[in-house]
Amino acid sequence: MQLSLRLLTRRRFLPLFTTQFLGAFNDNLFKTSMVMLVTYRIFSDDSREAAFNAAANALFILPFFLFSALAGQVADTRDKAGIIRLVKSCEIVIMLVGAAGLMLESIPLLLSALFAMGVHSTFFGPIKYALLPQHLHKDEVLGGTGLVEAGTYGGVLLGILVGGIIPPAATAATVLAVALLGRIAGSQVPPAPPVVEDHSIDFHVIRSSIRLVSETLHVPRLMLAVAATSCFWMQAAILGTLFVPLVKNVLGADQQVATLFLSVFSIGVGVGAIAINRLLCGTVSARYAPAAAILMGLCLLDLHHVASHWEAPDEMVGWRGFIALHSARHILADLFGVAMFGGMFVVPLYAFLTTTVDKLHTARTVAANNIVNSGAMVVGALLFAGMVRCGVNVADTLIVTALGSLAAAIIAWRLHRACTEPALSST
Repeated sequence: MQLSLRLLTRRRFLPLFTTQFLGAFNDNLFKTSMVMLVTYRIFSDDSREAAFNAAANALFILPFFLFSALAGQVADTRDKAGIIRLVKSCEIVIMLVGAAGLMLESIPLLLSALFAMGVHSTFFGPIKYALLPQHLHKDEVLGGTGLVEAGTYGGVLLGILVGGIIPPAATAATVLAVALLGRIAGSQVPPAPPVVEDHSIDFHVIRSSIRLVSETLHVPRLMLAVAATSCFWMQAAILGTLFVPLVKNVLGADQQVATLFLSVFSIGVGVGAIAINRLLCGTVSARYAPAAAILMGLCLLDLHHVASHWEAPDEMVGWRGFIALHSARHILADLFGVAMFGGMFVVPLYAFLTTTVDKLHTARTVAANNIVNSGAMVVGALLFAGMVRCGVNVADTLIVTALGSLAAAIIAWRLHRACTEPALSST
């Protein structure tokens, strides 16, 4: 880690790290502030709040489904530093719209900015994976990737915390300032010209998406890894949609507790990522993924049990009052367990995706995975909205989410078997 931290003093790494951190922070600051504003100040109806959260998550995810193939092609065939500058310039305009939405409490403006931020993230995402091997030495790529992921988790957590605390007017000013800082940091990223000979781009998003996914999924092991991560992200989409309605309408707590839930979840994923790296000792393997998925499902079932027997207080409580309630720590422990085992499940699968293909195709492989994952996340968000609309209690949707862990465990087990069969047959 000491060797990796030295990269933070290098221009070939620090600007990218800073740009990624600021982008993750701004995304989550805006999304969290928007959800809190709509849930606690604009709407006062359980079903409308749940529907809005589902629609917001689906709108942010939809661009990954629509434009990931195009983003992967652009990342492989154009100067990546130039793309970063263009994308970060667009973020300033997007945040102007988002800031106006926060100040005016305009849901159309808020959702428009959220969709545009999804497009922004779609095009920025593949660049970091394709750029690191160009700017870093071979023995620095793993450490650099770890630092970028750590910075991303830090940005997500900080954005959630700040977004749940400061008022909308302060958020509006902050997202604009951070967008400007991101553009300045992005301008310092050294040139990263394309490394492929074919610079053509298929702008037909449907045709290019189908081709990209089919080229990736025809490899059985990649197909299993993509399917497993998609199961996880479908669950994550449902959980991300239900957290705030669960806190407000089931647990009887305010936005401080909703922020606490989101923060605990982010920390848990980070802890899971560190724990699985220690267990695997740097080896890319799905060995522990089936067990992690099962444990995640058990934590979800226990969380459902506690939430369904919860006695909400007469008045909405803050985080101090919530912690003092009976079974509050039990719920937080379950939530942390869900996130930790989720991190232990998904992190090795992402490492598998990025280390089993040629570096020339890393961005497109990640883009193909993003297409399938985002499709699963949209389905998850819509499934949650449909269940609530049909009268299913928010807490009861946790049961459906837990069932996804079983499917994830089966797929992960098949992936592990597929990766170990050659070794078994050769002994």
